[in-house]
Amino acid sequence: MRLTSFKLTQFKNYDFQSVTCDAPLVCFIGANGMGKTNLLDAIYYLCMGKSYFNAPDNLIANHDSDFFRLEGQFEVNGSREHIVAKVIPRKKKELERNRIPYPRLSEHVGLLPVVMIAPDDTYLVSEGSEARRSFLDNTLSQIDQGYLGQLILYNKLLQQRNALLKQFGESRTYNAAMIEVYNMQMLEPARLLHETRAGFMEQFRPILQEAYTQISGAAETVDCTYRSKLSDTSFEALLNEAAEKDRLLQRTTVGPHRDDLVFTISGYPLKRFASQGQLKSFVLSVKLAQYQILAHKKKTFPILLLDDIFDKLDRQRVQHLLHLLQSQTFGQVFITDTEQDRLAGIIQQTGQHFLVYEIQDGTVNQITP
Repeated sequence: MRLTSFKLTQFKNYDFQSVTCDAPLVCFIGANGMGKTNLLDAIYYLCMGKSYFNAPDNLIANHDSDFFRLEGQFEVNGSREHIVAKVIPRKKKELERNRIPYPRLSEHVGLLPVVMIAPDDTYLVSEGSEARRSFLDNTLSQIDQGYLGQLILYNKLLQQRNALLKQFGESRTYNAAMIEVYNMQMLEPARLLHETRAGFMEQFRPILQEAYTQISGAAETVDCTYRSKLSDTSFEALLNEAAEKDRLLQRTTVGPHRDDLVFTISGYPLKRFASQGQLKSFVLSVKLAQYQILAHKKKTFPILLLDDIFDKLDRQRVQHLLHLLQSQTFGQVFITDTEQDRLAGIIQQTGQHFLVYEIQDGTVNQITP
């Protein structure tokens, strides 16, 4: 898969820019705050229909505008895909594929697999379980449209059940029969989410472990296990056991929305025992494993976005990453960096055809033929 060109109109700090990127390796050079990351986020938005940084659409438009538009030309397994994303005031966000609007935005997810690696990805370890579930759901949604449909359904029912519990709390009433209606509707999507996640993690773990060994070159072992109460008890039984607790707290306290991933290094909790170098290696390995499993499942190489990561990695880890990028197991890669000389040395080692653009105050200028 390859992005051959894209256009930004009133997107973040860009008024209008058109970028040609028909090369295996595309690099954006510029000082911090010039808009390098925004270009990667525009690519991510075209692939996923949303910002990587979960920014609300009304905050993405250029500060002088109340709309934005993105357009991209892709090649996927020999087919051309023309994608347009646009947000217009007082209208719903629109996504178009080959000039035909999607009836549901979720239908676009998975068409253009993408992986982003950013400096702040350590949030996967440092933050709460929601961050790790989001990573899991992002990966599985790109692999399986059926999973995404069940996730949307489950979250809709969960929101409605929580609203009902809150209503009961405010009115000091309780109707167990109404809660039971939601319980029954949530059983099947919850089961499918749990089974899909559990099956996926069995495939993901060895890929992660291999990626960590390649990136770190170290002897210690890492692991990533799926933790869910549904692994031991049926969702129906969990809901019944938690009925009184849910009523008092006015929210649903059990279910797939409470699942987590547990990260360990040499058998110990990664968050507590990993050094900064080990933490960086682990998070990078998680994303590279995500890339590899997407490539395997989708039968095409995803787009890989590397945002300013060479400033955060030591020389050894950079060399290990370069070795992977040279191994013919990656497709098109987009890289941002603040230092042209450093990036030039890195990309020349890959031996691949590349393009380099300089970014300055929302303008994009090519500096290599």
